[in-house]
Amino acid sequence: MKDLMGKAIWEYYHQENPENLQTETSISELDELPVDYLFRDFEEMNEIEQKALELSRGKVLDIGAGAGSHSLYLQNERNLDVTALDISPKSIEVCRLRGIRKAVCENMLQFSDENYDTILLLMNGTGIFQSLKVIDIYLKKLHSLLNENGQILIDSTDILYMFDRDEDGGVYIPAEGYYGELDYIVHYKGESEEAIKWLYLDFNTLKNAAENNGFKIEKILQEDDSYLAKLTKE
Repeated sequence: MKDLMGKAIWEYYHQENPENLQTETSISELDELPVDYLFRDFEEMNEIEQKALELSRGKVLDIGAGAGSHSLYLQNERNLDVTALDISPKSIEVCRLRGIRKAVCENMLQFSDENYDTILLLMNGTGIFQSLKVIDIYLKKLHSLLNENGQILIDSTDILYMFDRDEDGGVYIPAEGYYGELDYIVHYKGESEEAIKWLYLDFNTLKNAAENNGFKIEKILQEDDSYLAKLTKE
């Protein structure tokens, strides 16, 4: 893994000539992602992120922490016990340099600490599940990391709007697989990561998967095609 996202985060933090990241998916063109976006504070976050941070309580696990902005807010402003988790070594180094007391570089499937009252998966948190074929593995793991009265706060986007429609309003979606399963590629300073699988889920598909794995689920907030969901143990 080249860890280009981590490299960009590292260079931005150390002011070593950072450039914008570029991302693309199997259904979208190249898109610019300014690195400073990953360092935004609470006021700059969207409504879904703000709501998730407001609802966080107890001992928190922030999965896919990136530069650590969500963790920092919860640790410093809410005085919560937070662990930032990410598979990017450089991102986790920056989390530590920014003052996050618990920052761990590990794949969530291998991570086994104790249990948590709140597990956060934000900025299309369902992306980490990769595809519907393996979603159960991830949901079972999350179930095992959650306290009995704990909550998982996760967001995603129904990307049906990105597909072409015919005159009758029917949508042209791929015949193979689920339309939210995409290949996702990161580019930075002329280098490219290998494509990873990235999953966008409509709420009903997430609901079915969650209920199949011992969770109750409710939609907390809807913002355009994106939503925040809360999962609790049945």
